[in-house]
Amino acid sequence: MGWEAWLTIAVVAGVLGVLTFTRLAADMVFLGGVTILLLTGVLDARSAFGGLANQGLITVAVLYVVVSGLQETGGIHWIVQRVLGRPRSLAHAQLKLMSPVAVLSAFMNNTPVVAMLIPAVNEWARKFGLSNSKLMIPLSYAAILGGTCTLIGTSTNLVVNGLLVDRTDHGLRMFDLAWVGLPVALVGIAFILLTTRWLLPDRRPPMQELTDPREYSVEMLVDPEGPLVGKSIESAGLRHLSGMFLAEIDRNGDILPAVAPQEKLQGGDRLVFVGVVESVVELQKIRGLTPATDQVFKLEGHRSERIMIEAVVSGSCPVVGQTIRDGRFRSRYDAVVIAVARNGVRLGGKIGDIVIQPGDTLLLEAKQAFIDQQRNSRDFFLVSQIRDSSPPRHERAPVALAMLGVMVVTAGIGVLSMLEAALVAAAGMLLTGCCTVENARRNIDWSVLLVIAAAFGLGAAMEQTGVALMVAQNVIHAAGDAPLLNLVAVYLLTAGFTAVITNNAAALLMFPIAMALSADLGVSIMPFAVAIMLAASASFATPIGYQTNLMVYGPGGYHFSDFMRIGLPLNLVTALVAVAVIPLVWGF
Repeated sequence: MGWEAWLTIAVVAGVLGVLTFTRLAADMVFLGGVTILLLTGVLDARSAFGGLANQGLITVAVLYVVVSGLQETGGIHWIVQRVLGRPRSLAHAQLKLMSPVAVLSAFMNNTPVVAMLIPAVNEWARKFGLSNSKLMIPLSYAAILGGTCTLIGTSTNLVVNGLLVDRTDHGLRMFDLAWVGLPVALVGIAFILLTTRWLLPDRRPPMQELTDPREYSVEMLVDPEGPLVGKSIESAGLRHLSGMFLAEIDRNGDILPAVAPQEKLQGGDRLVFVGVVESVVELQKIRGLTPATDQVFKLEGHRSERIMIEAVVSGSCPVVGQTIRDGRFRSRYDAVVIAVARNGVRLGGKIGDIVIQPGDTLLLEAKQAFIDQQRNSRDFFLVSQIRDSSPPRHERAPVALAMLGVMVVTAGIGVLSMLEAALVAAAGMLLTGCCTVENARRNIDWSVLLVIAAAFGLGAAMEQTGVALMVAQNVIHAAGDAPLLNLVAVYLLTAGFTAVITNNAAALLMFPIAMALSADLGVSIMPFAVAIMLAASASFATPIGYQTNLMVYGPGGYHFSDFMRIGLPLNLVTALVAVAVIPLVWGF
């Protein structure tokens, strides 16, 4: 091997080591590795950054726009309620999540499945007090396992099947892979359910770790024409709110304290909630609930154009010493007070009757212009926007869900490629007003895209310098003449390459080696081809082994070593099942 190959090995090992033993940002580490290979001439610019033009990466970027439309219209909330429901325990939550994901991924590209569900799982976890880190890896792994069950489950299956048809004139039918994919998926899901208690970390967002958060008292009205009328507190999803509880119901002047979960909601009910600010934001997004203060509807423009803001009143504020109503707060600031906290303690009663004092924290609904105008004003000590607090456009939720359905169906039956279907859905979201251009841009996770692009560069270096081919030939040579041992070697080697280069690249590298190997041994290529499909798809040990692993890396708050801790044993378990089943279905 030349110096280029040795340098590539050192850089790849260094990247993996830094990610494993430090908490440096993954995108910076990967870009650093690619930069070293570019500056030393191992890679040219086209090879180093060719991943930026990769169809899979562009598809992921476009899907962020589709997800933005679902978020802004409340479509994500609908998915949480209808698909995920209410879990009884962590294991039940993981099963409710992984089962539909595995089924969906068997019939469509798993990238959009994961992209759609990441924000839904975030909301679901927050609502029921679950840890994201216990759900995001199972989400990705279930999508990967489901993709092994059918020919169209992953692009790798189609790529290898295309090579089979070209070389042998024989390929696999739609459900042929289910003979091995289904046992692998069932065993893999069972392994995850049984071991995540010990093998996955329990990391929660900082909001859930605060010991003395500000509490607000918020009043909401049940819309007489909304979907909550006639539902019980339990079925409406108002019973187990994270960081918030329903204190009482005011029904036509009658106060119902200690509300039972079976209590049926009526139109016009005034619900009094107590909780922290993040939970107030989630409350405002529930379809069928509106703020009890009619001042909200006197502001100009649609509610979806507004945001929620926390503002701390200064001593020089002109409304100090007056009630919110007498101080004409809405007219003066073009903003509506939703709730007030004083010294971290909620203030109850009618909002308009609260007398403002210096140091009060006001929870406001206003346009973005309020922040720009008041950031340096003497009226407020502090003005801060609450993230993702714009009320959803619930009336456009059916349109957003229809766009999602069009994308899934057209890509699933092959009318459009996944990229084309995603572009159509994203354009539809923007043209129909389901999401704004500004929010679409803001929701794109550039760190994930940079990691994916840089991973392509490292994979290209391993291929171009001959490192990958050299490793493959030496390992296969060590397996001897036994077909089963060679099958094991092909599977493990493909899985190893998939952990550090892309799955399609690993499959394309291993297929000609497997063809030559089967010819030398005088056996069928079919079991080796199926092993390559399974091993290149079922990659769990590193976040760079599969796109969906990279997508959940940040939202789950994971470290590189978290994937290795659960992914390595899962790789071995699925490998054992696959290698045991493949020869029974496709003999040598």
